[in-house]
Amino acid sequence: MADDPYKYFRLEARDLLDQSSAALLELEKGGGAAHVQRMLRIAHTLKGAARVVKQPEIADGAHAVEDALSPFRDDTDGLRHADIETVRRHLDAILERFSRLDGTDESPAPTVAPSAAAEPVRTIRAEIAEVDTLLDSITETHALVTGLRSTLRTVEEVQRLAELVTEQLAPRQAAGSFKRGLGAKMTYELADDVRQGIVGVERRLSAAVDLIDRELRQAHDAAQQMRLVGTGTVVTALERIARGMARSVGKQIAFAVRGGDIRLDANVLAVVQGALIQLIRNAVAHGVESPAERRRAGKPEAGNITLAIVRRGNRIIFSCTDDGHGIDLDAVRHAAARRGATSERIDGSDTRELAELLLRGGISTSKTVTEIAGRGVGLDVVRVAVEELGGAVDLKTKRGEGTTFEIAVPLSLASIEALLVEAGGTSVAIPFDAVRTTMLLDRPAVSYRTGETTVVHDSCAVPFLWLPHALGGVKQPPARRCPCAVIASAAGLAAIGVERLLGVARIVVRSLPELSVGSPIVAGASLDGEGKPQLILSPEGLAAAARQTAAAEPQPASVRRPVLVVDDSLTTRMLEQGILEAAGYEVDLAVSAEEALEIARRRRYALFLVDVDMPGMTGFEFVECVRVDPVLRETPAILVTSRSDPADRQRGRDVGAQGYIVKGEFDQTALLSMIEPLVA
Repeated sequence: MADDPYKYFRLEARDLLDQSSAALLELEKGGGAAHVQRMLRIAHTLKGAARVVKQPEIADGAHAVEDALSPFRDDTDGLRHADIETVRRHLDAILERFSRLDGTDESPAPTVAPSAAAEPVRTIRAEIAEVDTLLDSITETHALVTGLRSTLRTVEEVQRLAELVTEQLAPRQAAGSFKRGLGAKMTYELADDVRQGIVGVERRLSAAVDLIDRELRQAHDAAQQMRLVGTGTVVTALERIARGMARSVGKQIAFAVRGGDIRLDANVLAVVQGALIQLIRNAVAHGVESPAERRRAGKPEAGNITLAIVRRGNRIIFSCTDDGHGIDLDAVRHAAARRGATSERIDGSDTRELAELLLRGGISTSKTVTEIAGRGVGLDVVRVAVEELGGAVDLKTKRGEGTTFEIAVPLSLASIEALLVEAGGTSVAIPFDAVRTTMLLDRPAVSYRTGETTVVHDSCAVPFLWLPHALGGVKQPPARRCPCAVIASAAGLAAIGVERLLGVARIVVRSLPELSVGSPIVAGASLDGEGKPQLILSPEGLAAAARQTAAAEPQPASVRRPVLVVDDSLTTRMLEQGILEAAGYEVDLAVSAEEALEIARRRRYALFLVDVDMPGMTGFEFVECVRVDPVLRETPAILVTSRSDPADRQRGRDVGAQGYIVKGEFDQTALLSMIEPLVA
């Protein structure tokens, strides 16, 4: 492919031809001069690109488009249907030449009339293996960055040691002279130089790691998006097919699309596209009536065909609806009888059973065989395609009003916007299209009446679910307040309480393994830049869980005794206070072990969180004093320290501490998990 002279022309021409098709459709719908001018610009660009790569046939075709449209550049009043058809023929000729240049035939099989057969279907391609290789490489590189972060923590520890050495060697003045000699002063200066050097290295290394991490995450997200294709890429081709077929059989249609442009696995979308083509053919051939029939039925002459694409839980739904005369169920029964179905099988069959007969193939209600219908093959193609994806087809029809075919396919890969939240100490995602609002919820606003937990939103009681509990974590919301997301589902609204709102991001959804035992609130999973899984929650499952949650008696804040944090470092005290208060604990502070003993004798505490290295009494000594005090001896204590030696850990156990946390390995989830059973 390196020597391919058309490598970049293919990409540019394909995009230009797609734009031309879309512009021509708008022009056919009655679009004004702006669409003519757009097509002229596109044709001119395509003509120049074709000349460069020596493709005169494509260049001449683009020039012919210019000639046909130039008279209507500023005014389309004189533009006739015949003029549009002339432009269409020129574009079809260009597409045919382009498909030969591409080495593939992108036109559908010749099963439709000539004017419709020229409507090409864009082939959806994605070099999945290459993209997966790129993703694997990014993930491995991210693992290396994670290791680099570990090295960075080591540098920080060395920096701290250098600071301690500097403090110990600092020259102290007494009576105007140094107590230490010149050697000690020089040693201090050297240690200070080491400390400053380490500080510089740590800053540069930290900045570099953060930059690499950000770039890798962006590359990983971009590679994931490359693996997906927007559903909008098939819409233009499907509309062109529908209009071409309608012209070939003398019918008029209005084609509409509902739903957002969801990005899906390219292989899934390619299969679905084939099924949708068959459904659109059916809608034109069997659904929409002729203009004369529609006039007699009191309908507009143009029949409506609507393609809707939505995400529903862990499935993507494609529905094709027409407002025609509906499926003649009696004709289906007669056709089935001609095919040999027993009378017991078809007499009295409901719509669903008859739909299953239609989808098996070989049954057609058309009285004649035409180039677009009559052999009963189309719906069989739909069934096989959907079964290949592990999906399902549903059919709804009403005589005189129309028919809807609905294809539901599992969400193997899809790209969605999601609200990222923290619950139970982990990050999970909620589809953003289900989120109606977010708010900061005061704990007293949660009502436990009438056997249901609710909060008030827009003057209405909305079921409330504390998400950390639903994920197997803390049972109750914090005593003060918590963030909350109000979500909408088919069952109604629900308020979901979380620990933190992390922001909005576009993520790639992957379905869970078929044999996995999943929770009904989980719709799928995503992988972050480091390859770690992140759960994606189902709005329907969350709403159902909110309604099923049994009422729990609220725990007044006064029932839980406060925690006393003892640390001489302002930064550490504030950090620990913030973590504990966010988790619903009341916190008191002490700057020394001596002060902590005085405070503890005036008020009962649920827990002591104590630093080890403090001026005066150490944390070890504080715990020893507590254990011999008849009033305080039952209060649990956790040591939080920079000391990581096994001997120090053992001393912590010896003095009676219930927990030991090294600051260099500090993790707030681990801290809260250690605290909860001690204060329960």
